[in-house]
This record gives sequence, structure tokens and C-alpha cells, in this order.
Amino acid sequence: MKTKLLVLAALSLGIATSASAQMKPEDAIKYRKAGYNFMAWNMGKIKAQVVDGAVPFNKDQIVAAANLIAATANSGMGALYPAGSDKDAGDQKTRVKPEFFQQQDKVKELAVAYVKEANELAKVAATGDQAAIKAQFGKTGESCKACHDKFRKD
Repeated sequence: MKTKLLVLAALSLGIATSASAQMKPEDAIKYRKAGYNFMAWNMGKIKAQVVDGAVPFNKDQIVAAANLIAATANSGMGALYPAGSDKDAGDQKTRVKPEFFQQQDKVKELAVAYVKEANELAKVAATGDQAAIKAQFGKTGESCKACHDKFRKD
């Protein structure tokens, strides 16, 4: 399974390299912000239902949200970090630190960890076990936060 994740991550990064060569930095920043915002919105739906209990639990919504998070994590978001997108471009502001572009081994390590946890969240969500979903939600959030802590400006 770990080998499969590494192959998928490497393939995503390879595709990302060729796709990013054709993308303007301001478009890349806009698209990556949109992707992360959509994932955050779906994480919020899971949090509201499973962690906070602020909204009644709806398994179908949780499964859909978890599947979206996993799909986005596996989508090759690395393509949205082309050269020149390390700083504001056009009307797009970025919060990525320059170290992101200088420490690609660490980026890959964190990306593989996030993909693993996001995929597991989708699997666990399908069971409908709220305690297990809550636990995996925490792991997924921590793996996301690890990248933020290392590579995102406040």
C-alpha cells in the first residue's frame, strides 16, 4: 500500500510538472486556493456533524465530503505550484513560503502523508462509524496542518 501511494504521488508530481509548465502563476495560485478552500469547506461539514455535533449526522453527506477530500488530495495539486507562483502574481496573493520550492523532499513526504490520511478518511467514512470517522478526521487534519506549519505564511 505504501509503495502504491509513493507511485501515485510520483506520478502526480510528474504530471504536475508538465501541466504546470503551461500555467500562468496567477492562475495556479487561484486554482490551488480554490482547491484548498473546497477541501476546507468539506472538512468543515465533517467537523460540524461528527466532531462538534452542531448538525445532525448524515452519512451520505459525510461520505461525499470525505470522498471529495480524498479525490482532491489525489488530483495532482502539485501542478499548481509552477515557477513564479512562490510570490504574489497578478491579482492573486499567495501564502506559500519560499521554502516550499526549496525543500521538495519534505514537500513530497508531507504530501504522501496527507494523501494516505485523506484516503483513509474516505474509507472510514463509508463505514458510518462516527467514532472512527472522528479519529481519522483528526489524523487527516493533523497531516494537513503539518504542511501549513512548515510551508504556509500566517
